[in-house]
Amino acid sequence: MIMKNASGIAKDAVEPKAPARRRRADGNWNPDWEAFAKLDPAWTEKVIATSIAPAVAGALDRKTIELIGIALDASCASLYAPGLRRHIRRALEAGATRGEITSVLQLASMQGLKTICVGAPILLEELAARHTDHASQAAKELP
Repeated sequence: MIMKNASGIAKDAVEPKAPARRRRADGNWNPDWEAFAKLDPAWTEKVIATSIAPAVAGALDRKTIELIGIALDASCASLYAPGLRRHIRRALEAGATRGEITSVLQLASMQGLKTICVGAPILLEELAARHTDHASQAAKELP
């Protein structure tokens, strides 16, 4: 039975699917979210509604949305291969070029460079301290 609102318009035409159902239906559902959906369906719906709002608002074209999806799923904070594959496929379908997708992947990889920016100075400091400690120890051992 099709539910209609007071104007006689089918309810589904006016009220979009719940975000979690929408995500499942359009292939954007991450199975890792299933436990959250079982524990707190209302919270999960709110999170998903927030995450899909930019994509359904219409301010960005489909290709741009998919390129952003690639960046997010390729980021070191996510590294979600199934989503990355889905967004790459959809970006290509939306007209993205190999160069555009490669550029997005390169930009996303820059997040990992922070590891070097933080780690390298610490390593140099520790090596210098170790060298100083070894030099002091060697000096003590001289006759």
